[in-house]
Amino acid sequence: MLIAGFPAGAWGTNCYLVAPAAGEECVIIDPGHQAAQGVEETLKKHRLKPVAVVLTHGHIDHVASVVPVCGAHDVPAWIHPSDRYMMSDPEKALGRSIGMPLMGELTVGEPDDVRELTDGAELKLAGLDFSVAHAPGHTKGSVTFRMPETTEIPSVFFSGDLLFAGSVGRTDLPGGDMDEMLESLARVCLPLDNSTVVLSGHGPQTTIGQERATNPYLRDVAAGLGSTDAPRRGM
Repeated sequence: MLIAGFPAGAWGTNCYLVAPAAGEECVIIDPGHQAAQGVEETLKKHRLKPVAVVLTHGHIDHVASVVPVCGAHDVPAWIHPSDRYMMSDPEKALGRSIGMPLMGELTVGEPDDVRELTDGAELKLAGLDFSVAHAPGHTKGSVTFRMPETTEIPSVFFSGDLLFAGSVGRTDLPGGDMDEMLESLARVCLPLDNSTVVLSGHGPQTTIGQERATNPYLRDVAAGLGSTDAPRRGM
């Protein structure tokens, strides 16, 4: 399997392209601010053909390049219905002027083909299997995508802004809720095997085992404790 990722734009949001191998179809995850050029360069480098864009949530740092990327390749975008409005109204999703000086250079709106994600959905795209889990907390429509373990690689978990290396997503923007975040961490993350590779929306890759041992939020959730005062991340 091929997973190519790069941090894009003013917020350093990780965009991922996933394919069975070079020269085949692929899925694009979270093409955010200024990601379109990186997407095209990665497609060319690995000779990939996109069949879909899938989105972990609707914040502008994760969806800013959805319209040009989908338009250039005539592919659909998948997003949870609770976050769909954010593509057309990113300022409402932020509630204040985070990065709003950049709004003039962003392409807001929906691509021509938008499809909605549901909890427990099993997506089969580009010859790959993605299990969808609704994981509110950072936003009401946050989701994660998990790929199954194979004989070659462990399970891969695209966590969006739910779980980071050493932290979790912030909950102080519209739709954020710390209680929902903790519930999502317990329900979605804790059951995963320690070997599961975590590819998050920002920062380096990690594993569930590493986060279970060192992440203050996941550690406290596993112990049945409440919220912690450790720093959180994301837009």
